Amino acid sequence: MTAHNTALDTIPLIPRDDLFGNPSRAQGKISPDGKWLSWLAPHDDVMNIWVAPLAVPDDAKPVTHSTDRPIREHFWTPDASGVGYIQDKGGDENFLLYRIDIASGEEVCLTPFENTRVQIVGSSETNKREVLVGLNNRDPQWHDVHLLDLASGALTLVYENNAYAGFMADDTLTLRMAMAQNEDGGTDYYRVTDNVVEDEPFESTAMEDAMTTSPAGYTVDGSVLYWLDSRGRDTAALYAQDTESGERTLIAENAKADIGSTMRHHQTGEVQAYSATYLKTEWTAIDPEIGASLDWLGAQFDGEYGVMSRTDADDLWIVWNDPGTAPIAAHIYDRKAQTLSPFYVTRPELADAPLQPMECVEITSRDGLTLPSYLTRAAGSEEGVPGPMVLLVHGGPWARDSYGYNPVHQMLANRGLTVLSVNYRGSTGFGKGFINASNHQWGLAMHDDLIDAVNWAVAQGIADKDKVAIMGGSYGGYATLAGLAFTPEVFACGVDIVGPSNLETLLETIPPYWAPMVKIFHERMGNPNTEEGLAMLKAASPLYKADQIIKPLLIGQGANDPRVKQSESDQIVGAMKSANIPVTYVLYPDEGHGFARPVNSISFFAITENFLAECLNSRAESIGDVVSASTAEIVEGEAHVKGLAA
Repeated sequence: MTAHNTALDTIPLIPRDDLFGNPSRAQGKISPDGKWLSWLAPHDDVMNIWVAPLAVPDDAKPVTHSTDRPIREHFWTPDASGVGYIQDKGGDENFLLYRIDIASGEEVCLTPFENTRVQIVGSSETNKREVLVGLNNRDPQWHDVHLLDLASGALTLVYENNAYAGFMADDTLTLRMAMAQNEDGGTDYYRVTDNVVEDEPFESTAMEDAMTTSPAGYTVDGSVLYWLDSRGRDTAALYAQDTESGERTLIAENAKADIGSTMRHHQTGEVQAYSATYLKTEWTAIDPEIGASLDWLGAQFDGEYGVMSRTDADDLWIVWNDPGTAPIAAHIYDRKAQTLSPFYVTRPELADAPLQPMECVEITSRDGLTLPSYLTRAAGSEEGVPGPMVLLVHGGPWARDSYGYNPVHQMLANRGLTVLSVNYRGSTGFGKGFINASNHQWGLAMHDDLIDAVNWAVAQGIADKDKVAIMGGSYGGYATLAGLAFTPEVFACGVDIVGPSNLETLLETIPPYWAPMVKIFHERMGNPNTEEGLAMLKAASPLYKADQIIKPLLIGQGANDPRVKQSESDQIVGAMKSANIPVTYVLYPDEGHGFARPVNSISFFAITENFLAECLNSRAESIGDVVSASTAEIVEGEAHVKGLAA
């Protein structure tokens, strides 16, 4: 029996807008020449790029004027003359490249094509005027490589591609490598000389290493090629390969986690430091001066910190700090003077909010795997007193949950719900064995890991076994549907965001530019072209067991989603209606794979928290007019959520 969380009554409700509305600023950067600061911030309520002189940071102005979709990332051109960003239309993931000249303010689309998705193939420390880009405007499956003049916008074809999933160039913007999937579901790596791809690969991976082995770039002089490589081992280690002799040198390894990010010397491209993330991220410096700076920063901050941006001279860094129970802040770090200057706080309105700490926990699966996980206890909860819980499942599945500020964790915990996020088998960052344990295990061992996590939380006295919800996006949405269809006795309700319901149709409708990598899905999920594979996909598809769903279900979907088509949600909703099972279905006509516009995100989380309040007896901020202010279309089941019906 769940005890009433009386302490929760004294804890202020954190407004949804403070958690999911626009941040005050985000993604701070410093220009390569150290003269300018840039960041993302609202302009007419839409996230845009702002720029200010470093010497006069208050003299800030927006340099973009997006009026509908937020700009979600930006970068400086190598010569510091402009800023750039990529943007799609309505979530269709056909990203085009835009540049804004700092001196004139002129904005141009550098890839003015329809139904085209741009890729950055290479940039240079020595040639700051040009970059290599991949464009699939000729054939949607293949990205041709072009040399792009950043000032004039002139595009020069370098390589017409009809066979390769990707390319890598050196600092001279010369193609050096092409990649293609092989018959085993691994990757073959081919040398490129004078824009001619060699017939035989110089390196290959089998499927077991394909997700944990990849080239990580050349030094500026092209003499060394770095690899993140799991071949002959479990976790991906960092190696340096002499490009002439082929000799490899081990640079870094970690027994529990793959080597992740690196810091590189701007002039040489040599690795100066590297990270590994098991439960938390740990940086290790190779360069003593970088090590001294990281150590000094570590002494200044509580919680996690990292480097967001560096000047070419490497004298100024933009660093972030996540204290865990306070909003994330950015600072300007002068390495010579050893000073930190405040840049911004992302969400100052959360400065006094009752944020809950996140705990790192390790859960053992039924077959002995360790599942690195993150727990945020409900506000006001007492140790050993079980309460309602949400199992929040990450997407991918080839991705991971990480430690740090998480707005969904904070909203749910503030409403009186403990939140558990589990890195189930298939999650990345923990070695190839952990990923490969998920092969052909959709709806099977991958799902068992989630059930084991729920059972752990119940056994620990954290969760009331009768009041556990499951929620997630993409694969997490699939896991939600699978949870309600395959193990209906475990969960009290579910929230599915852009989750596939039918794995067969999911694979039939993948975007064309994923076709060169389709074997990864066939080999790891099930090949629909074989009788055995098709049977496997159908058995793992919640659609075929929709009549087993007996608990309340909320579904959110973007109409323009190119990865998980609207038909995936339409199918499961249709099946549930046919079986007279209640379902609430919310469709956003201007969104894709997830909800980019804050007004839409806020509306869906308003519906979500009120849906969970009905199921789990938690508290919620009333829906108010946020749904009518969004583009949400309530296709089915408005009566099942308090305050949703007009």
